[in-house]
Order: sequence, then C-alpha cells, then structure tokens
Amino acid sequence: MTFVIPFPAIDPVLISFGPVAIHWYSLAYIAGLVLGWRLLRRMVLRTPDVAGQADTDDYLVWATLGVILGGRMGYVLFYNAATYLNDPLSIFAVWQGGMSFHGGLGGVIVATIVFCRRRGIDLWLFSDRVACVAPIGLFFGRLANFINGELFGRVTDVSWAVVFPRGGPDPRHPSQIYEALGEGVLLFAVLMWLARSEPLRRRPGLLTGVFMAGYGGVRTVVELFRQPDAHIGFLSFGSTTGQWLSVPLILAGLFLIFRAKPGK
Repeated sequence: MTFVIPFPAIDPVLISFGPVAIHWYSLAYIAGLVLGWRLLRRMVLRTPDVAGQADTDDYLVWATLGVILGGRMGYVLFYNAATYLNDPLSIFAVWQGGMSFHGGLGGVIVATIVFCRRRGIDLWLFSDRVACVAPIGLFFGRLANFINGELFGRVTDVSWAVVFPRGGPDPRHPSQIYEALGEGVLLFAVLMWLARSEPLRRRPGLLTGVFMAGYGGVRTVVELFRQPDAHIGFLSFGSTTGQWLSVPLILAGLFLIFRAKPGK
C-alpha cells in the first residue's frame, strides 16, 4: 500500500473584492520581482562598478515587461501555437494562465540588452547581477504552480507522492517542489556563493553563464519526473519540450563560462 500526501487544496485566489480577485500566482510574480529588485540594488554596489541604484529602480519596469510579454509569447509559440492561431485574441487572455519560463527569459534578455544600451551600462556585468537574483522569482513561481495544482509530476510510488486534483487518482511526484528547490534555492545559493568573489565578479558573463547552464541542467533533470503537457506529450526518445528548450540554454551558458575573461 503506497503512502501519499494529500494535496493541501489551497485556494488559488488569496482574497477577492467583488469581481476583483488576487491570485497566489500574481503574488508570486510580484514577490519575485520586488525581492529580486531589492537585492539587485545591493548587488550593483559591489565592485566592479556597473550601475547606480536609480538605474536598478528603472530596470524593474523593463524586467517586468520582459517577464510578462516574453513569458506569454513563449507559451503561445512553444506550447500551444495551433490553438492560438485559430483564436488569436485568446493570446491576450492572460488571466486564463499560460506562461513559459524560456519565453520569459527571452523577454528579459531583450529588455536587458535594450536597457543597457540606452543607459550606457556594461551588458555582461549588469546581466551577471540580474542572473544572481533571478532564482528568487523561479522559487516563488514554482510554489504558485504547486498551489494551483498544475505542472505536476509523473505517477510514482515514492513516500512523498501527492494526489493532485487535476492529475487523477494516482499519486504523483510533486515536481513543482523539485523545481522550486533546484531552480530556486540551489541555483540561488550557488550564484550568491560565486558572487562573493571579486575576481569572479570581474569576469563579465560568468555568472550569467552559470545561471543559464544551471537552470538548463536542473530543468532537464526535473523533466524526468514532471508530466509533459497533455496536448504535447513525449517527444523523440521519451524527451520533453522543456528538455529541448533547455539544451540551447546549457550550451549558451557553457559558452559564456568558458569565454569569460578577467576584466579590470
């Protein structure tokens, strides 16, 4: 007989005021952006100089737009293109869910490049600071996925398995928690530990590369336990869309790590 953990069944809506509802998922985005911004304000003060705190305050708006617009377009293009081609207006129905990390990352990359060029800020030194705080948002986002009972894992008999309301009667891996711990806690700890070293901070692009390769690696492993989207399923050799999207991240991250040379 398999022991399972009952799903906590937390209401996805934290509080509502008439037709206005505040969702945990929205709070996860807000918490990730705000806490990341506060830490980024401290990170830019470390040598070598890269930007001022006023620049960081302005960057929050750019990062927010990059996450939301990129995350939505990434989901549309990578995970459900056919549906949205048949009903283009539903692309704007973000309240119905549907965000992609890889798309959000792409949006933030574009926003960061444009922001740094307009401000005359060194791109790689600034992106290294941004990379160090990015796992905060990943952590809260995955916790929100768990609260929503979405993106659950594959059927299993491990003692910490959870029966998700949307996943049928079988116990499953709480893969959202795996991702919160790997993409969030572990990756954050590694990056903050590396960022303590000034010589490493003076290697432009190094920390960005560690984040990209680290996220891609963790995501690839967790996908072994995560149930693929029902409308996509498994791809060649039992792989998943998340794994294929993570391969370019790993390669790009390794490239940045090996090309990072000590600066001034």
